[in-house]
Amino acid sequence: MNPPLIQDELELLQQLVDLPSHPRIIELGCGAAQLARRLLQRWPQCTVVGLEVDARQHAKNLQNPAERLQFVQAGAQAIPFAAQNFDLALMLKSLHHVPLDAMDQALAEVHRVLRAQGLLYVSEPVYAGALNEIVRLFNDEGEVRAAALAAVQRAVASGAWEQLSETFFDMPVHYDDFEDFERRMINVTFAERHLDAATREAVRARFLPHLTAQGADFVRPMRVNLLRKVG
Repeated sequence: MNPPLIQDELELLQQLVDLPSHPRIIELGCGAAQLARRLLQRWPQCTVVGLEVDARQHAKNLQNPAERLQFVQAGAQAIPFAAQNFDLALMLKSLHHVPLDAMDQALAEVHRVLRAQGLLYVSEPVYAGALNEIVRLFNDEGEVRAAALAAVQRAVASGAWEQLSETFFDMPVHYDDFEDFERRMINVTFAERHLDAATREAVRARFLPHLTAQGADFVRPMRVNLLRKVG
């Protein structure tokens, strides 16, 4: 049975988590906080703190404020909040960006700032699929994605967390053309990628067979681990 195709991950989040019962939310590695912004529009009782380590993205966030959304520049391994401050923590494709030697510390920090029985929603891309075959030519995340999953599994094995569910789904991804792919996947603020001509051509050659008059469509396989704080 194929995983469900989910366009908006907020749909899955609301299926797995009773958001009105978890109103104080922290997102680690929030990026532009797109999901958080939609969440706050739908659930007015919720508040979100968005942590972002990238200075340029954080500056952009400050220029685009929203009601009940606070931005803080910090990494998940050093959360600048007191213990038992939040009901729900979100890590949306961000755990694998935490330095390898800091992943366990990041999950320990999340545990610290969650209230008793608080929830951690960890969404990570699975290392598979046609889009991954293109991206890995210039940004191979096989090691870090495996490390992120291993960190989650260690956290559960430690007894500090209980895993409530593991959910797989596919997320559709569309690019208008190769230039759109370059802008969104290569020329990003949080990574300084300078591809040589040969690598760029190899990426382009692998991308072009997927391109039609309507653009290029992929599915990104995803995994969500929902954990509950023990104690």
